[in-house]
Amino acid sequence: MDTLTNYIMHLQQSIDQLPKSEIARVIDLLYAVRFTGKQVFVMGNGGSASTASHFVCDLAKNTRRDGWPRYKVIGLSDNMAIFSAYANDEGYENVFCEQLANLVLPDDIVIAISASGNSKNVVDAIQYAKGQNAFTIGFTGFDGGILGTLVDINLHINSNIIEHVEDLHLAMEHMIIKCLKERIYSESMTQVFIKNVDTPS
Repeated sequence: MDTLTNYIMHLQQSIDQLPKSEIARVIDLLYAVRFTGKQVFVMGNGGSASTASHFVCDLAKNTRRDGWPRYKVIGLSDNMAIFSAYANDEGYENVFCEQLANLVLPDDIVIAISASGNSKNVVDAIQYAKGQNAFTIGFTGFDGGILGTLVDINLHINSNIIEHVEDLHLAMEHMIIKCLKERIYSESMTQVFIKNVDTPS
């Protein structure tokens, strides 16, 4: 079997095992958080940093609707000045944690993307976020790593092929944004207000 055919076949197997119920939970959470004024942080290294930046862009720009509150979303991989300053002066393991220390508040959402689930800077940041009573979401692959055991919701790709994991992390990001856009335009602010009033605290 040639490499291309093999790649597609195994990718399809991973697609068939996507954690749909967990993706739906993330959509519900992100839909609700735009009305609470809470912040959303996204982070990752390497290819996962690219996915994190893409997520920030899509969540900030592609979910807008006139008269509706906008997402307060921040990419922790994007400011190279502060990223490299922390890496140089305090160690690469602190580049995300130290940024969160300035910004994160209780009930904020912290999203960590790591194929292995074992990147120390990501794991340390999630541990810090949990200590601040933030809600945590992981995008993982392989066996989920440490990250998969820590987060409140783990969007796990059941694959040991790094390219497939990164492919499907981006695909899940797009699924989440697409569903949010459709949901935003299917409801009125009156419907949202009634739901929030009727929901017990």
